[in-house]
Amino acid sequence: MSNLKTTYTETIAPAMLKERGYKNRMEVPRIVKVVVNMGLSATVEKDALTWAADDLATITGQRPAMTKARVSISNFKLREGMTLGAKVTLRGQRMFEFLDRLIHVTLPRIRDFRGISPRGFDGRGNYSLGVAEQTIFPEIDPNRVKRSQGMDITIVTTAKTDAEARDLLTRLGMPFAAN
Repeated sequence: MSNLKTTYTETIAPAMLKERGYKNRMEVPRIVKVVVNMGLSATVEKDALTWAADDLATITGQRPAMTKARVSISNFKLREGMTLGAKVTLRGQRMFEFLDRLIHVTLPRIRDFRGISPRGFDGRGNYSLGVAEQTIFPEIDPNRVKRSQGMDITIVTTAKTDAEARDLLTRLGMPFAAN
């Protein structure tokens, strides 16, 4: 079991149960899944997609699913069925290990890091953040990267409000910037 999961089950959940006045342990917000998405332009070379998928697999420890265009858009030179990116949905043990590495290793490696934006909540207790390039992850060798690629990371929780979700993520160690 990862450090983050034991911290959640042994200290964070009981503390939130007591402080927020939940009647049942199942009311305490928890993280359901983490979705990591890398989108690519439709006009890039074919190999860029395999490089991005390999990097995403290295970062998350799980093979990504390729996302395809649903409709054709001529202004973007996009045809139905073209591969546009890759995504990974992490649950369980891999999710907690990825979050642990993200919070304690990866985010502090960002140059001039002052915390992540607290405005990434969607109103339903989910948080999304964007990462400018994949080289901030220690698993990626910067000398091997042929094309710098950003990614979106979405943390899905069972929290009903953004305040509950922010409280949960703050207790897990997510470094939010001061407003």
